[in-house]
Amino acid sequence: MSIKSKNYRWTICGLLFFATAINYLDRQVLSLTWKDFIAPEFHWTNNDYGNITALFSIFYAVSLLFAGRLVDILDTKKGFLWAIGVWSVGACLHAFCGIATSGIITGHWLEGFESAKEIIKTLNNTGMVINVSVSLFIFARFVLAIGEAGNFPAAIKATAEYFPKKDRAFSTSIFNAGSTVGALAAPISIPFIAKAFGWEMAFIIIGALGFIWMGFWHLMYDKPEKHRKVSSEELQYIQQDEIAEDNTEDAATHDSSKTSLWDYFKYKQTWAFAFGKFMTDGVWWFFLFWTPAYLSSVYDMDSTEAAFPLFVLYMITLLSIIGGWLPTYFVEKKGMHPYTGRMRAMLIFAFFPLLALLAQPLGHISYWFPVLIIGIAGAAHQAWSANIFTTVGDMFPKKAIATVVGIGGLAGGIGSTIINKGSGLLFDYAHKSWTTVDGQPFLEKFPQFQTLPIPENFFKDLKQTGAVISDGIDQGYMIVFSICAFCYLIGWCVMKLLVPKYVPIKKL
Repeated sequence: MSIKSKNYRWTICGLLFFATAINYLDRQVLSLTWKDFIAPEFHWTNNDYGNITALFSIFYAVSLLFAGRLVDILDTKKGFLWAIGVWSVGACLHAFCGIATSGIITGHWLEGFESAKEIIKTLNNTGMVINVSVSLFIFARFVLAIGEAGNFPAAIKATAEYFPKKDRAFSTSIFNAGSTVGALAAPISIPFIAKAFGWEMAFIIIGALGFIWMGFWHLMYDKPEKHRKVSSEELQYIQQDEIAEDNTEDAATHDSSKTSLWDYFKYKQTWAFAFGKFMTDGVWWFFLFWTPAYLSSVYDMDSTEAAFPLFVLYMITLLSIIGGWLPTYFVEKKGMHPYTGRMRAMLIFAFFPLLALLAQPLGHISYWFPVLIIGIAGAAHQAWSANIFTTVGDMFPKKAIATVVGIGGLAGGIGSTIINKGSGLLFDYAHKSWTTVDGQPFLEKFPQFQTLPIPENFFKDLKQTGAVISDGIDQGYMIVFSICAFCYLIGWCVMKLLVPKYVPIKKL
């Protein structure tokens, strides 16, 4: 006989927290290994990395549209199991890209990780090595993206099943903090695993965590009305909104699988959520994917030297839990409607990313200024994210939540694709065209690099000769930081124009 709990919903929230942490660990392995371990092996440039991250964003975005729909059809338990299973396979696939690159070019497939490295070193066709390796990593990111797309639609749907509206922002901020913890754990684990055992083992070890989580989810999750550990008292608390609204969301008359996907686009609420995601998701992904490269390019840190600054940065983002508490304060202490309180909180959080305007100027004093500022902006994003996700639960029936989250994820992925691809192109251009050596434009002094890539460590070797170098990539980062600073205020204003007050959608 099982013991019923009055707070089992928080156990479910804990499972969602760990799933999200694993999700972010898996996607961070590449960003923390490419600069020091993978790029030298395969001769990648910023643009190559930008192409991989941009395509990952596209795959993730499109997959979100269908993943949300699939989660609504399969339901939360099965949908989440499929999602994390697929993305864990995709995470592990990255480890075999070196072996596959060697095999495709030479025809020798029965190689280990180290022997594949040695074979690649002997190859004279650098262009082929780049093209094959980038293509293989893109395929691995494709599989990863398909699976990872299911995380947030399933997690938001589970939150709506286990928490009343007034608690959803707080519970979402807690499980969403898993992304921060995943990002926090990444720099203090992944570079050291890669350094000790090879970059391949970093993908395999981190990827295997998802398979462990699947066992816990299978054993511990069920709908609250069916779960043997949810007491009648807790179930009544969870379902208080349905009781208050006289069960307006009647399962017998609502079947989201019979609703056309295009029907969702008839509502301004869908467009408001999608635009908010489009404007802001790319900012978080830029910070996530490019901050390690930023510390390397601007401050000459390798991945192990950057571990502590990145750890501090992501520690700061844990402040995002306040993002879940603030709307609850507005509702309970100020008497606001949950949606009104959420929008008020989001407006407050939209001002903090403006600090990004100061990151690069203050970075000339110390790298700790941009680290702290990016951490604050990241915390503001996660607080914003917790609340924008819960606006879906405020306005849409439970059976439609994952689909709407998927639509918003598609929009966010498009925004992320633009910023990641654009950043890669901008940084390579700025690195060549805006850099000066002893006051002379770099390409005038070294015209051969008009068409050739700049060799690894070229600038470090040049500095040792006494040359004074002003790297144009600093200006590139300043441009992107400035764009990121205003995205949240623009997103909030458009959301408010589309949905100025709370208007729930009763049926879909």
